[in-house]
Amino acid sequence: MSLTEADSYGADIYTEAEGDPDTLANLGPIRPMAGVFEGRFGADEHPVDVGTERSAFIEHYELSPIDFQTNGPQIFYGLRYHTNIREVGLPAMFHDQVGYWLWEPLANAVTLTLGIPRGQALIATGYAEPDATEFELRATAGTDVNGIVSNSFLDRAFHTSSYRIHVMIHDDDTWSYEEEGVLEISGSDAPFHHTDRNTLTRVSSPLPNPLLRAAVQDSSLQIGNLRHESGHLP
Repeated sequence: MSLTEADSYGADIYTEAEGDPDTLANLGPIRPMAGVFEGRFGADEHPVDVGTERSAFIEHYELSPIDFQTNGPQIFYGLRYHTNIREVGLPAMFHDQVGYWLWEPLANAVTLTLGIPRGQALIATGYAEPDATEFELRATAGTDVNGIVSNSFLDRAFHTSSYRIHVMIHDDDTWSYEEEGVLEISGSDAPFHHTDRNTLTRVSSPLPNPLLRAAVQDSSLQIGNLRHESGHLP
């Protein structure tokens, strides 16, 4: 299926989907990514005026469950994230990124929203089964669906024509990613493949999302004991 293919939700665009207050139980393939993670062996390849520069980096990645979100019949369960990256041995921030990892169960789709303080944002989407341990998301410039937007300087000097990220879930509380942004650089005839990769290890378990916390405390919802027994509360 094309990333820009029309959705299959039908003519009724207003009737809201019914959601489960327990986000952690409904995250599909991104459930193992919930929590706080660190990675100490990141590798980056980025362009410089004489070619390619390679950097080693450390990463602190926080992913917190949010309450389910709906667009009429469309429903998302997700993780709000913030990742901060610093080059090994240097105090200055090398990269900072915020956004959401979203699971859309009715479409078997994972979506990543990405914003960075260099004046760039994107939405990347890919398809995965709920129990998948690998999936890949893509975004392409020049489209209104799953696209890439940049400030005027970046668009002129380092135009990002496409982006992809490949995620691999492991059995030992770790997950890995390999990502690539294809850059069309002013003055260069060939595209540059800007890559990053890292393996992240969980250092802290996730807290429940706010709606579930409220439900546990509200006996009128009659789900308090069920949620305590589910093991999702600390």
